[in-house]
Amino acid sequence: MIKNFTPRLYQQTILASAVQKNTLVVLPTGMGKTFIFLMLAAHRLKVYPESKILFIGPTRPLIEQYRDVFLTNFEIAPEKLAVFTGNISPEKRAEQWKSSQIIFSTPQGLENDIINSKISFEDVSLLGIDEAHRATGNYSYVFLAKMYQKKAKSPRILALTASPGSELDRIAAVCKNLFIEEIEIRTSEDPDVKPYAQDIDIEWFKVELPEEFVKIQTYLNTIIRERLDKLKNFGVIQEVGTKGVAKKELIGLQAQIMGRINSGENNPVMWSSISTLAEIMKVSHAIEMLESQGIIALYNYMDKLHNESYTTKVKAVKSVVSDLNFRSALILTRNLYEKGIKHPKLEKLCEFVKKEVELNQLAKIIVFNHFRDNALNIVNELNKIQNVRASLFVGQQKKADTGLSQKEQKQMIQDFRENKFNVLCCTSVGEEGLDIPRVDVVVFYEPVPSAIRQIQRRGRTGRQEKGRVVAFMTKKTRDEAYWWIAKNKERRMAEVLNSLRANLRGKAYHQNFHSKNKSLDDFSDEKANGDGNNSEERYRVVADYREKGNEIVKELMEWNLDVQLEKLDIADYVLSDRVAVEVKLVGDFVNSIIDGRLFEQMKNLKSNYFRPIIIIQGTENIFSMRNIHPNSIRGMIATILVDYGIPIFQTDDFRETAAMLRTIAKREQSEDDSYWSMHPNKRIATIKEIQEYIMSAFPGIGMTLSKPLLKELGSIKNIVNASREELEKVSMIGPKKASLISEVVNSKYENDDANVNSIRHDKKASSDGVSQDK
Repeated sequence: MIKNFTPRLYQQTILASAVQKNTLVVLPTGMGKTFIFLMLAAHRLKVYPESKILFIGPTRPLIEQYRDVFLTNFEIAPEKLAVFTGNISPEKRAEQWKSSQIIFSTPQGLENDIINSKISFEDVSLLGIDEAHRATGNYSYVFLAKMYQKKAKSPRILALTASPGSELDRIAAVCKNLFIEEIEIRTSEDPDVKPYAQDIDIEWFKVELPEEFVKIQTYLNTIIRERLDKLKNFGVIQEVGTKGVAKKELIGLQAQIMGRINSGENNPVMWSSISTLAEIMKVSHAIEMLESQGIIALYNYMDKLHNESYTTKVKAVKSVVSDLNFRSALILTRNLYEKGIKHPKLEKLCEFVKKEVELNQLAKIIVFNHFRDNALNIVNELNKIQNVRASLFVGQQKKADTGLSQKEQKQMIQDFRENKFNVLCCTSVGEEGLDIPRVDVVVFYEPVPSAIRQIQRRGRTGRQEKGRVVAFMTKKTRDEAYWWIAKNKERRMAEVLNSLRANLRGKAYHQNFHSKNKSLDDFSDEKANGDGNNSEERYRVVADYREKGNEIVKELMEWNLDVQLEKLDIADYVLSDRVAVEVKLVGDFVNSIIDGRLFEQMKNLKSNYFRPIIIIQGTENIFSMRNIHPNSIRGMIATILVDYGIPIFQTDDFRETAAMLRTIAKREQSEDDSYWSMHPNKRIATIKEIQEYIMSAFPGIGMTLSKPLLKELGSIKNIVNASREELEKVSMIGPKKASLISEVVNSKYENDDANVNSIRHDKKASSDGVSQDK
């Protein structure tokens, strides 16, 4: 099936592993990961000729690049290839899924298609996952891999990345989430790769921070020092070193304090500590702008904070802006801004680009800058240089009129390829998946403290010939720290991967990740089958379509429930004709009390459903979420319970919420009443609706069977008076349902519970021992 391509030795070696096991491939950018997937796709189609191949990647340009590779190098009719993106309607995707054999898709739209049962993974024999390091947390890759592994008849996963990260926990999570059984890692120094890898020279431009910048830096550092001393006095932190506290530590400290607050330690010191940490992070960001970006970026940020302070209610903003040191720093920054003072890195960058273009007017240069506003400033400065044509390559989100659609991004890459401009200034969006045949120089305007991002940036050059990386660094600033952090993380990444690879091949890994000793939460037999006693039994849950990205919905699908997304005006989940559930996080529950939303929601729930339920999700202390008196919250809860008669149940997390929804669905839905209307029982205004509603309450009937009963027998009176034989003649009413109706109509009403309704004994009990009688 393969044409115009001769595989390299390392690609064949990696393929041999991927044929046998779910494999994570870690290979430098430009080393042909795409072709490994292409070869494995050919193998899977040879083994399973009627199957489908699915490849998912984070962006439309990436998946289109893969499609183009298959068009060039794979023997298949073009109409058998399809590209799925959010721009294509779900109906169109479902139609194309049926007629296509190899599908390239972004993950978010595909996730919705799976949730809505628009497509099925059953016949997919290979799932390819690009930029696999994203498969952590709630990213769509995680859910899709779980559903694929569960639903596919012949599953195989090939995960691809140039840089999975440096932390053991993160890489292990990627392996677990993608069901990885083997790791194939290669570096440019490995003997089978080295003949094909191009050398990359790294050149440094180091600059000093100007004296005027140092004065501003001193004022800002004083603010941070004072706030750290305040936290020390609170007892929140211990002794602080001369270099202060790293941003990662500040975020961790903030999470730790919020946890203490949510656990009931609700006192002024805790809240003051949270506000103080927010102040430190805002000032720390200003210092980063000053040291690594320049005066324009710093002034825009500080001026924005200053303007916000007049209207915001955020104490951290007001406190920072009112600080004398901040005001002094702002005045100095404004003066330099008005004088047009540039960061020395920007001056050096302009000199460098000018020299490169003078030496070679066909040179292609990519400049990476983390901040969009400063990247725009760099483009403006470069375009002042003769023969330099620079363009800004950014993401889709509109900010200061700089956002690009995916179509515009694709066109810009094509224009760059065709030399319509020679400098591409990119934010982080350009770090992944740029298919540019030749880039002469990659410029780091600032170092980044991430092994993944550093490898991705560097990988834009040295693909077909020797590459160059030029890095700019401000001495004695966080630029230096970030460079060493990334360098150490990159070294640690190789060590972690080799260790994990050894564990994967040994007994220890299989006990940790692939044995039956896994937690019930993740891989219980009951969850895998959908139900402990009957894997064919499926219960229906209607979820509001706005819940599609919620982890609850994904969890329900992992339980094998029939989840349908619909527009619900009332409630988040409907489990039967009479049961609707509103799910609120602890914070949202308290906020809805304050803004009055909760009263209206309770009124609508009670008016439209016989058994409404509220689930409050989260472990936080409900009485410490906002600065309101606990009696106010107790009063609202009492009103819901007593006046509205709506039960309230609290769960720890989305897993427990999903489990409760599933249990209620099982309780409500009998095997004879698989259909029920998702619409609330409201405004039964006509005789016809009342008649249908009354008959739907009979056991095993529901709204579906009430209509043929009434239509064929004419009235409720005729139905009640009909014999069992007459009932059996009605369409879709068999002997069992006829017997149940007759028993309900003719049985004497008992005034006590001594003789429990015999229908319960006739109906199959639910798998958890709870009767399904409604």
